[in-house]
Amino acid sequence: MAAARSSQTRNDADEAPEAADKPQAAAPGTGPRLLKKYPNRRLYDSRSSSYITLADVKRMVLACEDFLVIDAKSTEDITRSILLQIILEEESGGVPTFSKTMLANIIRFYGHSMQGLMGSYLEKNLLAFVDMQNKFTQQTAELAGGKAFGPEVWTQFMQAPWMQGLMGNYVEQSRNIFQQMQEQMQKQAQSLFPFGPGAENKDK
Repeated sequence: MAAARSSQTRNDADEAPEAADKPQAAAPGTGPRLLKKYPNRRLYDSRSSSYITLADVKRMVLACEDFLVIDAKSTEDITRSILLQIILEEESGGVPTFSKTMLANIIRFYGHSMQGLMGSYLEKNLLAFVDMQNKFTQQTAELAGGKAFGPEVWTQFMQAPWMQGLMGNYVEQSRNIFQQMQEQMQKQAQSLFPFGPGAENKDK
């Protein structure tokens, strides 16, 4: 019985952070919030000196809080891995954001020479969409006067001319982003292949 208790104590010691890993709560604004992932797959928040869940990390994301997740043993930055876990949970339940076709197309870009370009294009598009969302939220808040809208009112908003204008601006931004990337690709191609099509006209 004593041996069993001893074994359990050793297991708990392996899973729990060392005393040195339990600093006092960090003051706000002193850098990213540090989260550590231990071999037992549990996440430890160094700021609050407590274990947290993926749901807690999701709340940090929604609150636009800056944080960093590292592997407790290797100190490797695994923030992306944790964010991907949250996305996987969200996609597995409720209404998914990514269709099978979209996911398949993303997978096909891995290892492709255009992978980096595609990632940059998606990121810039998403930033443009977030900007549109912020403008939409601001305008609806001004019109609502702090009141909550029902589904029917939201449907009317989505069909409103100014909302269509926001969508049009987003599409235009997306088109401009793609055009800028095309121009950058053409310039790079010309620097790599100076004797390609159009080189004669350029010399003239």
